[in-house]
Amino acid sequence: MKDVFALHSIVDADSFPFDPAAYSRFKFGDCDAADTFGAALATGFITAYGEQLLSREQLVILPSPYTSIPTASYYMTLAFAKTLNRYLCIHDCKPVEYAKIHRYKTYSIDYGALDMQSRQALIINDRYHLDREFLLGKTLICTDDIRITGSHELIIRNLLKRFELDNEAYFLYYAQLQNKEIHPNIENKLNYHSVHSLRHLEAVLCAPSFRFNTRVVKYLLNAPAEEYEQLLLRQTPAFLEELADNMISNGYHQMEEYRRNANFLLDHLQKIIPSWQSICKKEKEPILKYQNSLLA
Repeated sequence: MKDVFALHSIVDADSFPFDPAAYSRFKFGDCDAADTFGAALATGFITAYGEQLLSREQLVILPSPYTSIPTASYYMTLAFAKTLNRYLCIHDCKPVEYAKIHRYKTYSIDYGALDMQSRQALIINDRYHLDREFLLGKTLICTDDIRITGSHELIIRNLLKRFELDNEAYFLYYAQLQNKEIHPNIENKLNYHSVHSLRHLEAVLCAPSFRFNTRVVKYLLNAPAEEYEQLLLRQTPAFLEELADNMISNGYHQMEEYRRNANFLLDHLQKIIPSWQSICKKEKEPILKYQNSLLA
């Protein structure tokens, strides 16, 4: 059995059964919104499937696939797991386990703006990996924030088949597009509902609940250079280091479309943090702008 559960259904392109502004902030790193969504998803899931869950030997949660930088839905999943674990604890059941769907490819295109055919063409060459031995015989809970065309779900279903995992599985979403007359780019409308410029993003970045995710890093690296540079100059060294480390971990500094903004960030870090000078400096050469060193 592989069931699909969505807390909310989208049937109208201009009216949503949840707060689209909060959803947009969630997609750009607002973990207060992620906590709210995750807890609500868990409560709805328990209401629908609670009795079934109590009879399962071991539940394993698999957040949506990512390379190194987590997605927004990863943080939603953490809150989901806390609420689910409390329910399991009350009924003297084992807490959930976690597993990762490893993803070995990343891209700069904004997935939410694409139609179904373009989405499938984009992800068809992605490579994924699962720990088959760890997952054998366990009940899987695959989580994501929204289901638009089902392309990513199909990837996971095929992945389970490829690894010969015939596990019972649930595919969980905070929201699902039910009206097929609505273009899939409705996802972009939601993503950018309240965050559609660096000015709007900065309000999220400054909040105590902010956490980096893939979308935030890509959005910053693809932003207009002058606005991006001014925003970075207003951030703390700790923020800049975390941005740079995330960027490097996903290989974004090696992608041509991000190169200019990546160079500025790394060059600026050399100027303000001595340890970055030793990282970026070439042997027996003076410290230069970053575009003249490692990325040359």
